[in-house]
Amino acid sequence: MQSLYALEVGGGEVKLYLDHVIRPDLEDDANNLRFAEKLLLRTIDMIEQADEIIGRHTQNWELERIALIDRVLLRIAVCELLTFDDIPPKVTLNEAIDIAKNYSTPRSGQFINGVLDAIVLELYNAGRLQKSGRGLVGMDDIQQRAKTP
Repeated sequence: MQSLYALEVGGGEVKLYLDHVIRPDLEDDANNLRFAEKLLLRTIDMIEQADEIIGRHTQNWELERIALIDRVLLRIAVCELLTFDDIPPKVTLNEAIDIAKNYSTPRSGQFINGVLDAIVLELYNAGRLQKSGRGLVGMDDIQQRAKTP
């Protein structure tokens, strides 16, 4: 989140954020380092697609008016939902909500929860929420809610 936030505010080369934000904190944890690098790069690649999806569920908000931390968290969550098949949607939502509660506005957790819940149902109904292995945990709940009008 810090790298994406800094990139949004300051611009520059992604390598700078990898070298000075992500790698120093995770240099002793190879698995988490690989995950963080992959998540950052994939999220950057998917910003336009994520913003389009987010925009469909924030109809009363222009994307630019959403708190920057919330926007970054929503982008990361959409990326995880679409490209990390081993992460359960509930884990993605809970992480985004918890981070929003700690680093954003007092109402950000509720906002993030509402938007991501709607996005999860949209992706599921469109056949785009492809999970496998551990990522299947909780999918039965999503399937039930998707069937309920």
